[in-house]
Amino acid sequence: MAFFNKVTKAAISPPVAKGAAAFGGSVSNSLNQFYNYTESNARNAAMSVPTVSRARDLIASVIACMPLQMYSEMWNGDSMEKVPMAPRTWLRRISKEVTNNFILAFTFDDLFFTGRAMWYITERTADGFPSAFKWLPQGSINTTDMDGPIWYGPSKEIYFNGTQLDPNNVVQFLSPIQGITTMSKQSVQTALKLEAARYRNASSAIPAGVLKQTGGEPLSGQELADLASAFNAARSTNQTAALNEYLTYTETATSPDKMLLVDSAEFQAKEMARICNVPFYLVGCDVGSYSYVSNEGARADLWTFGARAYADCISATLSQNNVLPNGTYVEFDYEGYLMGDYHAEMNPTTEMSPTRPANGVASPA
Repeated sequence: MAFFNKVTKAAISPPVAKGAAAFGGSVSNSLNQFYNYTESNARNAAMSVPTVSRARDLIASVIACMPLQMYSEMWNGDSMEKVPMAPRTWLRRISKEVTNNFILAFTFDDLFFTGRAMWYITERTADGFPSAFKWLPQGSINTTDMDGPIWYGPSKEIYFNGTQLDPNNVVQFLSPIQGITTMSKQSVQTALKLEAARYRNASSAIPAGVLKQTGGEPLSGQELADLASAFNAARSTNQTAALNEYLTYTETATSPDKMLLVDSAEFQAKEMARICNVPFYLVGCDVGSYSYVSNEGARADLWTFGARAYADCISATLSQNNVLPNGTYVEFDYEGYLMGDYHAEMNPTTEMSPTRPANGVASPA
């Protein structure tokens, strides 16, 4: 297991001469027209499921709160040892327009729902490497050389709101996990239909029942439908509905929890938690006689089962040679998150916290 060497001063990269902008006029206009930015209907539908929304927000909060740090590797005779490096300036400010918290959260959002995410390189330094990026929402992207839902490699034909982009100026993140909007369409639709059924049942002032004619001239099908509709309208606006001697109303023996489909909703919430790869208890599902979980244990579970695959996808992509020079790498400071120390390395001029070793403990397994 490799360990970071101790760093005694702030690791800030020296300023680099600014290179030419990475995009021309037509591309720039397309990227800056925010009113054309869209998210897919499938993504928005999935986000209307409470369990999916909660799982997404939990994992996004992990990805967005962790700072990025650079390192190289050196053979120490027994293993590869990580050597901290002065970070490039964009690690502290990925985009000139939005915070790292925002761009990292919505990069994860695209990975989570669609299985891939993209950044456009807006500026380069004199050495040709990127110095600023812009997040491109997947709802506005079309790749004509592949349709998904599995992305087998970086696309070579990328269109953003109808404007073709140079793939050399696009950083493409490919998730190791298929996007939930394509691998679980039926589960999302089931959850939405279940929620719609609960909404219909919740709108009734009194339990459902049967309206029965006991005498008088037989009514036609249309007349019975009109009578039932009028009765529903009356009982939804008043607690008392009036019937004549030829009609009776018999309530069904349905309890409020059955009307609101509580058991079905609980089961479907667990199904969505499975799809989102988060432990049941983190999204509020009943887990029976589950043992007590500390804050540290909950953070570790969320990182291990939910966030790590996406964090590794982002850091590995940003460590490729189209972003960083060969032999240099980027990773998230996940040790700070697991220990509940969120600010120790956010400010590079701040000394290390006395409660944790300098620059983390050990490298990821």
